[in-house]
Amino acid sequence: MHRFRAVLPLLALVLAAACGGDGGAPAAPVVIRLESPDIPWGDDIPARFTCDGNDVSPPLAWSGAPAEAQAFAIILEDPDASGFVHWALFDLPADAASLPEGASPGGALPGGAAEGKNDFGRAGYGGPCPPRGATHRYVFRVIALDAPLGLEPGTPGTRVRAAAEEHAIAEGRLEATYRRP
Repeated sequence: MHRFRAVLPLLALVLAAACGGDGGAPAAPVVIRLESPDIPWGDDIPARFTCDGNDVSPPLAWSGAPAEAQAFAIILEDPDASGFVHWALFDLPADAASLPEGASPGGALPGGAAEGKNDFGRAGYGGPCPPRGATHRYVFRVIALDAPLGLEPGTPGTRVRAAAEEHAIAEGRLEATYRRP
């Protein structure tokens, strides 16, 4: 029995490699291009999008989503704070390709879109707000979904993120930093 347990992980690895369909490498995941005219990749997030400014969502635009996408989710998280969720927007229509500045909180979201509760405890966008003097990284993610999530508005952001990851068929990222004065 002990020999069988030792071989089991190797057998699982061989079977996983053999499930490539045509024997070739698995298809590469679709990568969506996500950008903001106000936040260049890797740069600092302007204060107006943070707790030190107006605390409104930045403009975002995406392209290259697969035709099969049935909806989108947008997640903003801080990997330097254990994945703290700053924004969990979901069930954006499949034909959406952008959001204007200030879409959240209080802005006009596309029909059918809903917002989860961020880790600040409120629904909508909550901008970067690291401890004073600390620089944190922030990751905006647009996730193409194989189906709308159908969650209730105000669903905890961590639950929205998990549901979006289960239904993800493509993803785009925009990474930036913020340091409070």
